[in-house]
Amino acid sequence: MQDQITDMLKKVRQIEIRTNRQVSEALAGAYHSVFKGRGMDFEEAREYQPGDEIRSIDWNVTARTGRAHVKKYREERELTMMIAVDLSASGSFGSGDSSKREIAAEIAATLAFSAARNNDKVGLVLFTDGVELFLPPRKGRQHILRMIRDVLVYEPQRRGTNISAALDEVNRLLKRSAIVVLVSDFLQGPDGRIPNPDARPKDGLFKALEITNRRHDLVCFEILDPRETSLPALGAITLEDSETGEIVEVNTSSGAVRNAYEQSNKKRLAEFRRALSRSKIDLLEVPTDKPFITPLRKFFERRAKRQ
Repeated sequence: MQDQITDMLKKVRQIEIRTNRQVSEALAGAYHSVFKGRGMDFEEAREYQPGDEIRSIDWNVTARTGRAHVKKYREERELTMMIAVDLSASGSFGSGDSSKREIAAEIAATLAFSAARNNDKVGLVLFTDGVELFLPPRKGRQHILRMIRDVLVYEPQRRGTNISAALDEVNRLLKRSAIVVLVSDFLQGPDGRIPNPDARPKDGLFKALEITNRRHDLVCFEILDPRETSLPALGAITLEDSETGEIVEVNTSSGAVRNAYEQSNKKRLAEFRRALSRSKIDLLEVPTDKPFITPLRKFFERRAKRQ
């Protein structure tokens, strides 16, 4: 037991060191430029200078002093970020050095330390087919380390996935507009697939995503493992759905079988991405077999230019 605790603390510390370095070297300033404050606070009125926007003139002060004055505003900078992480059983899978859950912990740590550098609060929701853990938004290093630890080692009570229920709870808990980061492999439903976005069920996943995006600034991180989109030629193998327990036998020696599997997954992912694009929801794909910091930096750059 003591060895497990030691290993866990070591892993948390490694993630802290690695993600802090990434934030310093690759993401310096990117977070601030991408995530804006909730609005602008009036700071002061100053005398008009050539080039000032005419619409910013403070007519009351101008009338009182006899000289033109303009209103000066300051961005209301402090933000709240809520990171919602999918802990369903499929997150334990990883065909390489890291599982999807470990990648999720690094994403959460990177964003949390970026937020901390901007003096923003960060909270955490862990969910399966229901919300399992809620950490209210706070500041401070110890709070972030607790978040990393929970993403890594929290033992979920259930195995399935219900993203809609998690987002409903996030919307209930957050009283003001916030940044909502959703980290998931987006594998859900009885057949392990994302529901058809064109069906648009009244209370389904895409409705929940759209509602959350209207209320908050929603960003989705989709964690992908290459073995979930393509199969190697290994002969007859047995596959088990980690969330439902369903077992199927697949002959991977057949090129037709491998091709059908790959094409089915390509179609599923393409439909999902189109649906998010139609709803103007940002999506970043994070493969488990490649470093995510460079795609994250480029994602921030694209988002900043768009804004």
